[in-house]
Amino acid sequence: MKPARDNAAPDLITIHGAFMAEPSPDIAESFTDMVNGVIAGDRRALAKAITLVESARDDDRAEAEALLRALMPRAGRSLRIGLSGAPGAGKSTFIEAFGMQLIADGHQVAVLAVDPSSRRSGGSILGDKTRMEQLSRNPSAFIRPSPSGGELGGVARRTRETIALAEAAGFDRVLVETVGVGQSETAVADMTDLFVLLLAPAGGDELQGVKRGIMELADIILVTKADGDMRPAALRQAADVSAALMFMSPRIAGWRVPVIAISALEGAGLDQVKAAIADFAAHDAEGRAQRRKAQDAAWMWNEFKALMLARALSNPKVAAQARLLEDQVMRGEISPVAAARALVEGVNSD
Repeated sequence: MKPARDNAAPDLITIHGAFMAEPSPDIAESFTDMVNGVIAGDRRALAKAITLVESARDDDRAEAEALLRALMPRAGRSLRIGLSGAPGAGKSTFIEAFGMQLIADGHQVAVLAVDPSSRRSGGSILGDKTRMEQLSRNPSAFIRPSPSGGELGGVARRTRETIALAEAAGFDRVLVETVGVGQSETAVADMTDLFVLLLAPAGGDELQGVKRGIMELADIILVTKADGDMRPAALRQAADVSAALMFMSPRIAGWRVPVIAISALEGAGLDQVKAAIADFAAHDAEGRAQRRKAQDAAWMWNEFKALMLARALSNPKVAAQARLLEDQVMRGEISPVAAARALVEGVNSD
């Protein structure tokens, strides 16, 4: 079953004019097909649209912005769920089991999985589809792995845009799986409605390895692998985390963060997770609307900073000064703070 669609069509003439004054017939038709394909829930068109917005090429950015302008009115209709956890915590296993349950309940599920990029080659494995075999074959699901591209926060540069495109395609549950605890995962909480932290069973002092900051951002905490010989350890971990939360303030006023021991392999605890998500959505309905406005403002500022940096470094004079200052910093001839200030002054004087 494909996502339900709104039959209204965007003004494609306006869309074309938004990214080029007089598009060629071939480009105009291709762009129209992409927009209509996304609206119709065509997964190939959605994948193509995401590839376009993720592109760093200058000639693609204008078209990507036009695409977003056309589809943004259709975005914002999903429940956005961020998921984070250390590598090995079972994020992909949980997402597959939980995603299939959401589909059984009549939802359309998009999974945006962010994989770490190599600092040396820039490449990523992007293996999430292979770990979610059932979900990836289901016509009511869409899985898109994206490289982090070196971005901090556990998300990719264009994750916000990808969320909007998935919503425009009719997916009413968008799951954003982050890189994994240890790379400043907190950014995902600034672009989703609900933040779920997954923890693997650990003993004693290992709980100290979970960062307080990410614990304080979590709206629901799941202790995974609560089956077989690991079940006692998972239950102990859940009790320890519940005790630790007594000394932390919840992200959302009046919400008591539930800690649920689950087994994605056996399906144990998944009904509790669904109930907790429903309770949170009801509790936070008014706050979610206001927070999304603040998230859109944060999106604007993040994009502004990225564009300003790119524009500054596109100036050959500024780029040369940046390389010179970087060399001086590495040789210890100037402090990083002084170098940054000198670079800003160089940009302003150019």
